[in-house]
Amino acid sequence: MNHFEEDVQEKRNDAIDSGVGFVVSFVFFALIFVVASAVDVFSHL
Repeated sequence: MNHFEEDVQEKRNDAIDSGVGFVVSFVFFALIFVVASAVDVFSHL
């Protein structure tokens, strides 16, 4: 038995944390893309 598996600090599922991290990073880069696209469209006016 692994010594570190006896006293686990966080018992939540890691898939939830991975999903939240993926969604947050996806929204962040999508927001950057939308802002850059808006600047590109409004700069041609």
